[in-house]
Amino acid sequence: QVQLVESGGGSVQAGGSLRLSCAASEYTYMNNYMGWFRQAPGKEREGVAIIRPRDGSTRAADSVKGRFTISVDNAKNTLYLQMNSLKPEDTAVYYCAAASAPIGYYQAFSPRSFQYWGQGTQVTVSS
Repeated sequence: QVQLVESGGGSVQAGGSLRLSCAASEYTYMNNYMGWFRQAPGKEREGVAIIRPRDGSTRAADSVKGRFTISVDNAKNTLYLQMNSLKPEDTAVYYCAAASAPIGYYQAFSPRSFQYWGQGTQVTVSS
């Protein structure tokens, strides 16, 4: 069983930066994906960025491309999300997630593709 614990959320003004961290108790599925999702009040959970720890390949949602960067430190079993140029519409609870099985290209940003979830961390961006 993989346990995920996020940290690094908080409040920031528009244009600011935050870095989220996600510590994994263990993660042996190096060929599978880990990712960040977010959920704003009244909205569905959406994929933000994903990464495959084995080779570092990444994908990001169009809404965050050029502003958010996902990375992983395999030695520390820790996933990161660097968020720059934050906007009020980035306000949400951010969750890290890990998959225990391979994910197809078109399912990569679906929450249903991920089996393990952290508890979430709040990010609030004020204008």
